[in-house]
Amino acid sequence: MINLLNQSKEALINLLWNSDTKIKSLLLNSKKLADARNNLFDYLNNLERHYFNIFSDKKFNKIHIVERNNAKECIRVLKNVIRTENEKLTNYSALNKLYKIANKKQNALDSVSEGFLLEFISLFNGINGKSGITESTFILEGSDDDIAKKRNVKLDKYASYIHKKMSKFKSGLDIEIDKKRLNSKQRILKYFNANENDWNDYQWHLKKIVKDSKTLSDLVFLSNTEKEALEISTKCKIPFQITPYYLSLFDYTGKNNFDKAVRAMVIPSKKYCVNVYKNKLQNTDMDFMGEKSTSPIEGITRRYPHIVILKPFNSCPQICVYCQRNWEIKNIDNTIFSKNIIVNAIKWIKENKNISEVLVTGGDPLTLNNKNIGFVINELAKISHIERIRIGTRVLVTLPMRINDEFIEILKNNNVPGKRELCIITHFEHFSEINKEVIEAVSKIRKAGISIYNQQVFTYYNSFRYETSYLRKMLKLIGIDPYYTFNTKGKDETIDFRVPIARIEQERKEEARFLPGIVRTDEPVFNLPKLGKSHLRAWQDHEPIMVIGTGERVYRFFPWESKVTLVEDYLYKDLPIYNYLKRIQADGENPDDYKSIWYYF
Repeated sequence: MINLLNQSKEALINLLWNSDTKIKSLLLNSKKLADARNNLFDYLNNLERHYFNIFSDKKFNKIHIVERNNAKECIRVLKNVIRTENEKLTNYSALNKLYKIANKKQNALDSVSEGFLLEFISLFNGINGKSGITESTFILEGSDDDIAKKRNVKLDKYASYIHKKMSKFKSGLDIEIDKKRLNSKQRILKYFNANENDWNDYQWHLKKIVKDSKTLSDLVFLSNTEKEALEISTKCKIPFQITPYYLSLFDYTGKNNFDKAVRAMVIPSKKYCVNVYKNKLQNTDMDFMGEKSTSPIEGITRRYPHIVILKPFNSCPQICVYCQRNWEIKNIDNTIFSKNIIVNAIKWIKENKNISEVLVTGGDPLTLNNKNIGFVINELAKISHIERIRIGTRVLVTLPMRINDEFIEILKNNNVPGKRELCIITHFEHFSEINKEVIEAVSKIRKAGISIYNQQVFTYYNSFRYETSYLRKMLKLIGIDPYYTFNTKGKDETIDFRVPIARIEQERKEEARFLPGIVRTDEPVFNLPKLGKSHLRAWQDHEPIMVIGTGERVYRFFPWESKVTLVEDYLYKDLPIYNYLKRIQADGENPDDYKSIWYYF
């Protein structure tokens, strides 16, 4: 894989045609594009029949069923890519590009990227049963005792390999990291002329939120790249907010492998700032999820039959760069709790008996004081048909001291087993966010009989091999259940965070699947604008329909309700796998460890 990533386009073309000489031949011998399409369909249909025909003279039955099954999926994808319907939908013809390249038309090669060519090299190898997904074969033969011993050895190899991979990771519970963060905390307290009592008071943190580059650079060392991005964010009036607590998770001596994820989440990048500013200048609607189209009344979002979102506050203790609601999240100083809006929204919920569950989110509703959040929860609890109240908050990560005794009493008073459940939906992104303060806050909530669930956004900064699996493991150990893993929203401004869909599918199959079932309870999903979640493990919910010249796959998604009603599909242009692999290579990862990524669709 490393060699492939560093090849020229000319070298990749040779590899492409060597992967399937028959395809090159039929493209060369077809007088026009329509003929090439028909000939390629005939070739693929014939190939597919022979793979699963026990009387075939092609001897494909000697190829392992795992490889043949992969070939079947590759054939399906390639058929999708050459369909005229999909060319019309995407306004692009990959077949036309391949046809021109095969016939050496002028500038044909210039119009496609290395990523485009690698997609088709992988597909051509795949349809011929030569994916090379794995070199190992495990055959269960012999007596039961022999099989059991062989299987045990194999499982030990899996376990020891995973343990080796995870052993390089360090959470905030690591002794050395804990010491460094204690030093960071003391530096922050000294800077603000504060003490331990201040630190334990969440309202002190809210008053001292870091919102300017001067304060930030006084407290932690910033790279030139970070400084440049912050200068642009100031000029473009793009807010950033970091709590003193979360700032203590930074290594104040400078960015390193143990704090790069937490830095990336709250320090806006140059690309982010430029794209957000461009959107503002062009009056581009940044409501990627189309929430305005799913809001029956101010303060409410509804995408599903039984549950609604209630948004009492449009800011957070700190602003996450990749947030799907970055278009409506405001600076904390410019946000107020509008009781009238919330009263009207709760009245709407009360009058609709089809609603049985409410997710209170925002912004972060626990930015509110106990009086205001208590009012919201108490009023919802009075509605007889509400069975569950979820509180969507990231304060466990950004401000764990917010979980004080008064708030715990609000939870306990409204959680009535058999009648109404209260639960916390939180948002840990990286194992480096887990530390003693977090455990203390989680323990308070769990002792009150309240469950906690985690919704992770799968971003570049937690996408390396086994990072997300290690996060799951640590979350479960401290009392938090993994719930959803979200594919990063496909917004231009968050390009630094985006990961190909194939990588989240690969993570689920090759990493999460090796964990105990009680640890891997999260489901990987793609959140469709206006429509809601689509499960990424389900072929029937999405399919790749095109590869465009940049190497981007185009997916067609079918909404969650597509089996019960006719509803429009959604087209999504994904991040090129090639770009992702080049980036992780530059960051020290071995792309060969990810080589099967091309075969996740």
